[in-house]
Amino acid sequence: MHEDSNRHAYSFLTPPEVQFLDAAVERLIPADELGPGARDACVSYYIDRQLMSNWGMHGRNYRMGPWAEGTPQQGFQSRLTPQEIYRYGIADTDAHCKRQYGKAFRLLAADQQDEVLHALEKDAIELPTVPAKLFFSLLWRNTEEGFFADPVYGGNRDKAGWRLLGFPGVAASNYNELMYTQTTAYRVEPVSILDIREQRVALDNQGYPKHVPLADAKDGHGSH
Repeated sequence: MHEDSNRHAYSFLTPPEVQFLDAAVERLIPADELGPGARDACVSYYIDRQLMSNWGMHGRNYRMGPWAEGTPQQGFQSRLTPQEIYRYGIADTDAHCKRQYGKAFRLLAADQQDEVLHALEKDAIELPTVPAKLFFSLLWRNTEEGFFADPVYGGNRDKAGWRLLGFPGVAASNYNELMYTQTTAYRVEPVSILDIREQRVALDNQGYPKHVPLADAKDGHGSH
């Protein structure tokens, strides 16, 4: 196993694959004036953890074929597992970038990376092992998941995605009541499952987290 700059130990992805994904997810959800992008939210680490799960190996899927071309309504039809799609997709895309631009994807300028990602999305690049659109679709879906899922799954570091949306995370016991009675936006320090597991948030006598208004959290009165 190896570690990235955030000191996360990776179990499936190799260092070059992590570098590819860090660059790709940052173009899909870039950092801006509203907050961190997908790279700083540890989306690549989220993807690695999913690839090492049963989902990544299609451990619960029927895999005996036939492998006919399906319709969008029929869902996933590829014989390739998510692990294989990422491994082959990254290698094939990097090989395309080296032929087209003389550099690996991670070394390209931002506008060139965008050009490659758009081409993958439109199936405009012929990859030898995995369909370009299939690779991009899985990458985009997992990037969204990693940016907005509970941090317990490895991504959404410091709840960056939730802060962007104003999502409170795990509900407080009076959350439903406040949704109907409060006349102003419900803005609190978001609480994750990971916060509760690691006892970084106070709980009420029913086991629900006690939400801290953002103003109080910024003043240093929060529980995080």
